[in-house]
Amino acid sequence: MNEIFLDDDFDVENTSNHINHIMSKWSIQFLDINGPNWVIYDYDMEVKYVFFFHVDFEDIETRIKLEDLKLNVIHHIESLKDETNYRDNLINAVFL
Repeated sequence: MNEIFLDDDFDVENTSNHINHIMSKWSIQFLDINGPNWVIYDYDMEVKYVFFFHVDFEDIETRIKLEDLKLNVIHHIESLKDETNYRDNLINAVFL
C-alpha cells in the first residue's frame, strides 16, 4: 500500500493527474472518497493507495480545492467506461 500525505497547499491539477493516472490502471476498481482519506482499491478490494489530506475543512479555499479535485477525478472515472467506480463522501459532519 502506498500512502500519500497532502496539506493545505496541494496543487489541484498535479493531484488530479496523479489520482487519474492511478485510476486508469487496469488493476484498480474503486475510489472511496471519505472526508480527508481517499482510498483506492483493486478488484480484490485490497487497498493500493491512500491519500491523506491534512487540511482545514473549515477553510473555504481548501474546500473549494477539494471539490475541484473531486470533480476532476469523478469526471475522469466516469469517462473510463469500465467497472471503475467511486463513492463520494467528501463532506461529512464527522469531519467538520
